[in-house]
Amino acid sequence: MTQSDTVEANKALIRRWFEEVWNQGRAEAISEMMSEECVNHGLSGDADNPLRGATGFLPFHTQFRNAFPHIEVVVEDVLAEGDKVAARCSVRGKHEGDGLGFKATEAMVNFDGIGIGRVENGMFVETWNSFDFATMYRQLGV
Repeated sequence: MTQSDTVEANKALIRRWFEEVWNQGRAEAISEMMSEECVNHGLSGDADNPLRGATGFLPFHTQFRNAFPHIEVVVEDVLAEGDKVAARCSVRGKHEGDGLGFKATEAMVNFDGIGIGRVENGMFVETWNSFDFATMYRQLGV
């Protein structure tokens, strides 16, 4: 596979990630695209204890999809170089479930974020996530 092929494959992987894992809610797709050795920075709330592997990511996914069962993540831009790929996203949804630890507010949220992934053998092996959860919580009145 050429460098150009790898870059294009990595771009397709991150687009597939947001479409299948988030928009379609396919929890089984997590282990199809994320290695069990993957270290997921920026999602645990504790920088010293990132979420680890597809198994460690699954509870975060379940919690968030419970809170926003009809979430829509729009990939606005994708950039890739070497083994890394980045996506700038817009996130929209209605808070319809209690997955965030408090009763559903029925409020709409709209916030942005960036996800960066390092890819080996067609799977994410490390990710860095920076989503504007502060704006999301403010929109929920928390």
